[in-house]
Amino acid sequence: MTTVSVIVPVRNEAPHLAEVLTAIRHALQESDELIVVDGNSVDASAEIASRFADQVLSAGPGRALQMNAGARTAESEWLWFLHADTRVLPLHRERLARLPASAQWGRFDVSLSGKGIMFSVIAWLMNLRSRWTGIATGDQGIFVRRGVFEALGGFPNQPLMEDVALSALLRRRARPFCLRPAVVTSSRRWQQNGTWKTIWLMWCLRWRYWRGADPAKLHQDYYGR
Repeated sequence: MTTVSVIVPVRNEAPHLAEVLTAIRHALQESDELIVVDGNSVDASAEIASRFADQVLSAGPGRALQMNAGARTAESEWLWFLHADTRVLPLHRERLARLPASAQWGRFDVSLSGKGIMFSVIAWLMNLRSRWTGIATGDQGIFVRRGVFEALGGFPNQPLMEDVALSALLRRRARPFCLRPAVVTSSRRWQQNGTWKTIWLMWCLRWRYWRGADPAKLHQDYYGR
């Protein structure tokens, strides 16, 4: 692997954004670039991002819209999409550097920041499901060759499950490279909304999406109207 463009969509992430971007910056190599795409934040997210990123772009809210905007300005051979609550280390960047020339896309295993066996089980099941299905989620730090991403037209323009939709398109071309060690993503949604309630909601949303439900309606049910 030669160079990497990290693309981070943010919206009202000011409280922990400096910590996340500091870690990403530390993990990257000198020739890599960090692009943050702000989705109409009403806090200081864009200002904070400007202290760490090579580019800070503005786009309407919605991860698909934001990540596609970042990808259009990226100059590296590889695109690495990271959520604003995902922590990475230099070792993760080193693993990308060791990908074979045949690699087209992939993702990392994920672990959750919360303490306790339940969060370990949730992460284990997420990783197992991903390896079995060949589908990745945004929490897993999806990476893809820029030419492949552009050939597919980027993330489908939908308000939810954009990562699942892109993975399905990529899987038709090749199985993903599933890398370790795990990246760490925040467990706040499980802690705030209740672990079992969140698990049930997410599985219901996935089932309905697989059955053809409108992603806009799923977005309303997930985030609230």
